[in-house]
Amino acid sequence: MGRSHSRSPTMSLGLSVARVRVNSPSLRRKSASNFIENDQEVEFLGNKSEATNFMINIEASGTDYDGGDGCGNKVMVVVESTLEAKGALDWALSHTIQTEDTIILLHVAKPRKRESSKRKRNPRVEELLHSMKNTCQMKKSGVQVEVAKVEGKGKGSIIVEAAKEHQVSLLVLGQRKKSIIWQLMRRLVAKRGGANGGGIVDYCIQNASCMTIAVRRKSNQLGGYLITTKRHKNFWLLA
Repeated sequence: MGRSHSRSPTMSLGLSVARVRVNSPSLRRKSASNFIENDQEVEFLGNKSEATNFMINIEASGTDYDGGDGCGNKVMVVVESTLEAKGALDWALSHTIQTEDTIILLHVAKPRKRESSKRKRNPRVEELLHSMKNTCQMKKSGVQVEVAKVEGKGKGSIIVEAAKEHQVSLLVLGQRKKSIIWQLMRRLVAKRGGANGGGIVDYCIQNASCMTIAVRRKSNQLGGYLITTKRHKNFWLLA
């Protein structure tokens, strides 16, 4: 088991265009280049004469651990058959995962009826997990890949519990672009004092014990990713 330290640990997030440094008590890692570190800094590099530095602080709470074996971090990515989920996996592989890390592919399914509980595995789910596992191994040769499949109601709470159970350092989810009507309805509900209605992704960001990042690809013309964390929504990272 890793020793407790008063100083915040670090985790690799090598960005090709943006450099992110995160203050997080749930991350511990050996020193190396292109790290997430204390007093997180995001640097956008576009036109050299107009390069701008943005200072942000990402709040992440959780238990202090080193990913289980002290050799690397555990990163959990929620797997679905959507472009957003695949984009989140691509982002995690290119921006966070190192060869000594372990990536956990989590798939959450609705509970099956009793009469169908003894049926064979869903071939579509198995094919999806197999495909994404291959993607991980091809893009990050040597990385350890684990698959976790769970069933149940309340997808958000299931994801949060799974992240806690596996003691992951980082949870990554794909995020869909919300329609203008959806955003207006959410604001209306919030003004009336109701639940925030943020959905599964927002629930995980607010309740997970580890750092949680929602990822959505920016448009093809602009490029990069929109990143949402506990304290920042749709933060644009060029990549």
